[in-house]
Amino acid sequence: MTQTPLRLRPKPIPSPPVSATATPTPHRDFARRLMQRRIRAGALGTLLLLLCGFYIGPLQQDAVNVLAVKRVLPVYSVEREDRVISVTFDASWGGDKTMAILDLLDEYNAKATFFLVGIWVDKYPELVKEIAARGHEIGNHSDSHAHFTQISEGQIRSELASCSDKIEALTGNRPTLFRPPYGDYDNKVVTVSRNEGYECVQWSIDSLDWKNRGVSDLVRRATNNVQPGDIILFHNDSQYIVDALPEILAYYRDQGFTMIPAGEILLEGETTIDVQGKQHPAAGN
Repeated sequence: MTQTPLRLRPKPIPSPPVSATATPTPHRDFARRLMQRRIRAGALGTLLLLLCGFYIGPLQQDAVNVLAVKRVLPVYSVEREDRVISVTFDASWGGDKTMAILDLLDEYNAKATFFLVGIWVDKYPELVKEIAARGHEIGNHSDSHAHFTQISEGQIRSELASCSDKIEALTGNRPTLFRPPYGDYDNKVVTVSRNEGYECVQWSIDSLDWKNRGVSDLVRRATNNVQPGDIILFHNDSQYIVDALPEILAYYRDQGFTMIPAGEILLEGETTIDVQGKQHPAAGN
């Protein structure tokens, strides 16, 4: 009898049972990921809220403080019932057109205000005397044409005093008006200049003559919507000022305006200045 070797087949090991709740399905997997995202988003949101509270608190406090500080404004224009305007010239650098400007002002019976820088006064003392001799007003435009918002109160006082000293030495009159160089001012600049005895004066019509865009552009800007009490800004050395000024001054005259210095257009007594920089009589005046 032939003996055949017995081959034993290994018994399969059964897999452990899987709980139905642990069996992954596409829906359950999506729900799990969504929950994890919500948890992370909630934690991030909480962190952002804490950070916002940290930063916004001081910002809100600063905003309240800023709003609580009243802005101090110069005079840009004046409430006037009579038809008067003020033509003004800033003189900081050149002087070769100044005599021609003075002749044109005489021709159109206009009296203007020239805001002079101290270094210009040093360079053109005879022109300073001529401006005064022709009956025009001279205002203070600083001594060195510095940005007054970037210097100290003491430096502002020194600039004002030095410029006025030079003008007074040549003309016998001390300026009572001040125009900040570059039109650059803040509460400090306006307050200090007023405390030093000057009225701070800007302008309501800007000819932009210094941009040298041509005669027609200069005339258009200087004659657009002119109202009583306006203060118009020109520069004594702009390229087209002598060519444009006859048409401009003729327009003012033909519209019935009398051209007077800025110091004369300002109101006397108690006044207020609105948010547009317009000077008004105080209530009850």
